[in-house]
Amino acid sequence: MTAKQQLSEPLTTGIVRSLPIFANALLLTTPLEALAEAAACEQPDQSIFNMNMPLLLLVALIGATVGGLVARQRKAELLRLNEQLRQINAALKRQAKIESYAPALSYAPAATRVPDDQVLVDPRKQELISHLKNGKNFLRNQNPEKAYTEFKIALELAQNLKDPIEEKKAARGLGASLQRQGKHKEAIKYHSMVLSISEREGEDSGNTEAFGAIADCYTEIGDLEKAATFYDQYIARLQAD
Repeated sequence: MTAKQQLSEPLTTGIVRSLPIFANALLLTTPLEALAEAAACEQPDQSIFNMNMPLLLLVALIGATVGGLVARQRKAELLRLNEQLRQINAALKRQAKIESYAPALSYAPAATRVPDDQVLVDPRKQELISHLKNGKNFLRNQNPEKAYTEFKIALELAQNLKDPIEEKKAARGLGASLQRQGKHKEAIKYHSMVLSISEREGEDSGNTEAFGAIADCYTEIGDLEKAATFYDQYIARLQAD
């Protein structure tokens, strides 16, 4: 073997061994569009798919990025709600639990009892109180459909009598009845009515429970951002009471 052959043999071997590396580098540096055009020439039946490959890759990357951001945002919202619920539990431990129209909830809205010696002059007021009591009993007996009917009648009577206190009770009962039926969006309407009556009348009885109930409803329908907003207001009122 000549000296020239001895020198050329390792050089040739090195070039052969380096071919995969060069090929990979070429693949990485070649524009995707050029690769698509080349593939289209070799396989015409798959040209449309190959030409769309850069777009498909871009869409996939964008989808993965957005999905990751949404997942992190969802995790942050859940962590915030968890902290809010911890604060709620701490606040409730400092207070005596009170009776609720919706005992299955994590908190207990206040119930205003009509004094036994109260004199009812208007028979419609007697009917109103009767429907409120019936609705409350139906909820306790796990019959939210009948409770809804009773509270609906009570609400109409309270509005006719222009009695905001009883109107609030009826609205709260309607909200609780709908929650028991899993109709959380409709329940929000009646719990929000309690807040509207408070604003209209210039007094805020029942607002604490309304904030908590609305927050629970938003949690159930998956709107954690709104749920957190109402939990903040609920916690603030619990801590102030």
